[in-house]
Parts: sequence; structure tokens; C-alpha cells
Amino acid sequence: MPNFHNPKALIYAPAGRDAEVAASLTAETGLSSITVADLNLFTSSLDDEIAVGVLTEEAVRGSDLKPIAAWVAAQPSWSDLPFIVLTQRGGGPERNPAAARLSEVLGNVTFLERPFHATSFISVARTALKGRLRQYEARARLEALGEGERRLQTALAAGRLGAWELELSTMALSASATCKAVFGRGPDDEVTRDDLIASIHPDDRDLVLARLRETVDTGRDYSIEHRTIWPDGSLHWTEVHAQLYADRYGSARKLVGVCSDTTIRKTIEENLRQLNETLEVRVRERTREVNAAHQTLLEEVAQRERAEEQLRQSQKMEAIGQLTGGVAHDFNNLLMVVLGNLELLGKHVAGDAKATRLVDGALQGARRGAALTQRLLAFARQQDLQVKPVDLADLVSGMNDLLRRSVGSSISIETNLPARLPPALIDANQLELALLNLAVNARDAMPDGGTLSISLREEQVVGAGGDLGDGAYLVLAVADSGTGMDAETLKKAVDPFFSTKELGKGTGLGLSMIHGLAVQLNGALFLTSEPGVGTTAELWLPATERRPERPAEMELPIPQSASGLKILLVDDDALIAMSSVDMLEDLGHEVVETNSGADALELIRSGQHFDLMITDYSMPGMTGAQLTQAVRDIHPTLPIVLATGYADLPAGTDIDIPRLGKPYNQAQLAKEIAKALARETAPVIGSISARGSGALFKADDCCDEIGDGACVV
Repeated sequence: MPNFHNPKALIYAPAGRDAEVAASLTAETGLSSITVADLNLFTSSLDDEIAVGVLTEEAVRGSDLKPIAAWVAAQPSWSDLPFIVLTQRGGGPERNPAAARLSEVLGNVTFLERPFHATSFISVARTALKGRLRQYEARARLEALGEGERRLQTALAAGRLGAWELELSTMALSASATCKAVFGRGPDDEVTRDDLIASIHPDDRDLVLARLRETVDTGRDYSIEHRTIWPDGSLHWTEVHAQLYADRYGSARKLVGVCSDTTIRKTIEENLRQLNETLEVRVRERTREVNAAHQTLLEEVAQRERAEEQLRQSQKMEAIGQLTGGVAHDFNNLLMVVLGNLELLGKHVAGDAKATRLVDGALQGARRGAALTQRLLAFARQQDLQVKPVDLADLVSGMNDLLRRSVGSSISIETNLPARLPPALIDANQLELALLNLAVNARDAMPDGGTLSISLREEQVVGAGGDLGDGAYLVLAVADSGTGMDAETLKKAVDPFFSTKELGKGTGLGLSMIHGLAVQLNGALFLTSEPGVGTTAELWLPATERRPERPAEMELPIPQSASGLKILLVDDDALIAMSSVDMLEDLGHEVVETNSGADALELIRSGQHFDLMITDYSMPGMTGAQLTQAVRDIHPTLPIVLATGYADLPAGTDIDIPRLGKPYNQAQLAKEIAKALARETAPVIGSISARGSGALFKADDCCDEIGDGACVV
């Protein structure tokens, strides 16, 4: 920056006298002087610190003035260096063409004609100095304005404020890059007033325009916050402030203002507002949650107590079942003795009517006892599912009499069993129990009578998700017109231990066992119910293209029982063994009796020949199944019949031989012997089915309600 306190005059005067005079006179004006004797040196010495340049016309006449002309032209906008030219001739350009040339080159030049008075030079020099000092002041102001502008831009950038100006006469808009960014534009985008007005949210646009008119009309500061829609469609908040700029006559010229993106602040404010508004609601909600959690805890404690009580009840039922199974098996053995001896006795008193009547009565009583033991054994059993293709229509039709006897005469049964439905892959025994259970539950729901509807239909499941996979299903539906259940009860209906019956009248396992059976069969159980209308239970069971198996008794040719066979009878109960030996000998067979598996195995190993072996299953030391395996290793072709009083053999017992259910009569004994012999002579036909293997009772004579109406066969 030039030193205003030490202004300098640059003097170029080849004549020494002129240079001395000029230096002396410029000193009178407070200027220090620099004298040079070369025009090139004069040009190179010119800079912003030179306040005035003094040169003589004679010195530059005929010289190359291009360098000095270039320096003059290159001065900054604030600078216009004054020159004083000492000349010998005055007058205008016509009289002094050289002066005209110097005026064009130097610009701000004053010609002083010699000879001149000293005061004239001093006056001209002071005038030139004053002009130069005003130029220095103008530069200082410009530099101050530039610094202020830089500071303003820095502040605007730091505050993320966009600057803008709107000329009111032309509505021309100038906007900074930050201002354009606030409205979603790029720094190089051309933006007009109409563009920005159009980007304002339609609901805010009228208010913005009204505020602008108010500011122009009244001169009040413009301040507003509105929503802006960016070119990409996103919504933002914009805050704008402006002031009206008027000329010195008070006329409005333009609006000058700033803008900023307040989206983040508005979002925070909105969240805070919502937080404050919902705080009380959340406090109340939290209080309710705490109270609900406390109530839930109390209910869980009560539920746990009920579950513990039901678990004790279930454990008691399990213990009863185990005890029942053992007692029923022993009772079966006793009935075996009674039935066998009564049957043989009946043959000996065939001519005595009274004795025959007494024997028949005893036989009927024993058979009823046998039916009871079969039900007790079925109640106590646990077996793996035997899944096979089954015709459900035949299964339901075959249970018609049993169902009617189970539900009673006050309830009518309606069936809808379409023909030509595909078979279902099920365990027939277990499904019969499930159907009886549902029927008895329906009976209990209709204490005053009603209608029980049983129907079958085929359904296709494709992409349904949930409990069922894709494929064909047979739907066994059991519907009643009873009391029904509300939604809350229906949700818990299949939960283990849940029961609507009084304590002691049900275990709460009926529907849960049916649900478990359906899931194990790759199906599902669905319940619908409405209070006062009734309940519908639907068992969805997978369909199959495989045809149902015919009973083995129909597949195998059953020859007449041969006589004169040598039979090995194995039973640890002496009474049963004696009764069985008598029946076999009455059939004409030779019988060798043993009371343990070890003794029987010893006889086989000794080389004795036997045509058939009949063995009890439950024996100490070695079971009938273990004996069968051991005998097969020695004599693979020996026919074997397994006698047992259990409904099903224990899990893991994998033997494929005919079974003779206890208690049995002489005819059934002969039949199983014939089947065993036929099996060995025709092994390719297949295994003997356990169903229908010698029970002494019909299905409709053996229904008993267990737990939640579980009727077992």
C-alpha cells in the first residue's frame, strides 16, 4: 500500500537545469523527488507509490512512448497517475502536435509552458497531488469493501446462508451457489424468480407472494419460512430473510436477502413436538404396560399352579394307565384259562341242555370280561403310528354303529361320504380313536340333544404356507349343534391340559392328542366355533394314490387246519399252558409244553422235530420276541405263532409273525395255526395284519369314555 505521508514525484529532464528547478519546486508541495535521466528508467520506475510524474517535452520528443503508454493503460481502475509536462510552446493541438500526442499517451496530463512562475508550478503540482491522494483513498475504500465482501462471504458460507438480490424493476434475480443449493439447484444452473416461486409448495405459495408485496409496499423486513419442492421431488423447509433497498429518493430498487435450508431443524422440532405431545400418553401407556405385566405375572403364577395340578393329574393318569395295563394283562391270562376250559367243557355237555345253557352264560360273562380287558389295554398302550393307505369312507361307515352307541339316542348322526375319494395316509386305529373322541366331545356339547354331522371332502393346497404343505388332502369334518366356544376359549382348545370340564372329568389332552396326531400324519387340525351355534373340527389328512391294502386274511389261502402236528407250546403261566394244551390235543395235535424261553430253545437245539411253535410274549428271562429271533437263527422255516394279551407290542419289537390275541378260543387257535402254516408255504404273499387277529368282541361292544371323552377300541 503506498505511503501517503511520503508522496514522491518522478522527474525525467535531461537538461540539468530543468531537473533542478522541478525538484526544488516539487519540494515546496511536500513531495520528495526521484530524478532519472533515461526514459526507459523513468518508465520502469513508475509504480503505485509515485504521486506525480514530471517530464519535459523536449526529452520525450522523438522517443518510443510505447512502454510508458502500456504502463498507463495497465493501471488499476482506481489509479490515474497525473503527469506535468514542461513545454516551450503553448496553444492547442494545431500549434503543438507533440502536446496532442503526449495527451493521448499519458492521459491525465497538464502542460506548463516555459517560462513559468514558480507559483504556477507549485499550484499545478499541488492539484496533481490532491487528485492522486483521492485516488489512494478510493483504493483504500475499495480494499476495505473487498475485505468486507470476503468476510461476508465467509460468514454466509459458515452459516450455510445463500445470498440473493432481486431487481424490482426487471425482476432479475442473482443468487449465490449456496442460495441455489437451498432450492435444490446446482451452482451452474440458471435460476429465475419464477423458477424459485414455482418450487414453493402450493399450500405456501400465496402466503410467500403476499409477504413479498407487503415488504415492497411498506418497506418492512421480509421474513418467512416455507416448504420447497426440489426438482427431484423431495420436500424441504426454507427460511428466507430480506430487506428493501431504496435509492436516495426513497424509491424501492431491489430486495437483498439471505436464505437457508432448515429441514433438519424443522424435523427435530417436529420430533420434539410429537415427543412432548405423546409424553403423557406414553407415560400412561407405560403405566398400563407395567400393570398389565404385573397382571400377566399373577396370571402366569396362577396358570403355573393350575398346570402343576394338571401335571399331577396327568401323572396320576399315567400311573393308572401303567397299573391298568399290568392288571389287564394278568386278567387276560385268567380269562384265557376260563374261556378255554369253558369251551372244552361245552363240547362234553353237548347233550345236556341245562349244562349247555350254564356254560354259554359263563362264556358270555368271560367274553365281556375279555372286552373290558381289551379296552384297558388299549387305554394303557403307547405305540408308533402304522401309516397306510386307508379308505376313509369305509372307515367312517364301519364305525357307524359304534358312533351311534357312543353319542346316545338323543343325538342324530348325519353323514356325507362321497364315493371315489382317494385314500388317506393314516393310522386307522389312531384315527378311529380321534373320531370317537370328537364324537364324544360333540355329545358333551349337546346335553339336550342335537345333530352330529360327519363329512368327507377333498381339498387341494397350493402355496398356502402355514401348517399344510402343497398337495391333496382329505378333510374329515365333525360338526355339532351344541353350545360352542368363544374366541378366547377356542384359542386354548388344543393346548395341553386345557379343559372346559370339571376337574377330574377330563385330562385336557383329548384335542391336543388329536392335534398331535394330525401333525404327525403331516396334516392339521382346524377348529371353528361360535357360541350358541356349535363347533366344527376338521382333520386335514394327506391323500395318496396308493390303494388300500386288503386284509391279510383275504389275501392268504387259509387251508383246513392239519391234524397230527407236533407243536411246541411255550408259556410261563401253568394254567394257560394247560388250557392251551387241552385245546390243541382236542384238535388232534401232539403238544410238548415248556414254561420258559430258555427251555424251549434248549429243545430246539437238541434236534427234536416240531411242526409249529406257539409262544407267549410276556415271559421272564426271555420274551417271546427274543425267543422267536433265537429260533429263527436255528430253524428259519419253523412256523411260529406269538400269543399276547397286549394291544400292541412295545416299540422296537420288529418281528413279522402271526399274532394270536389273548384270550382266544379253539377256533381262533386253529385259524392262526393254519395261517402260520400257509405263511411258510407262501412267503411271497406278505405279512399277516394284526388287525382282526382274534378279538372275542365287536367294535360296538367296547366303547368306554376315558378322559375328555376319548373312546378307545
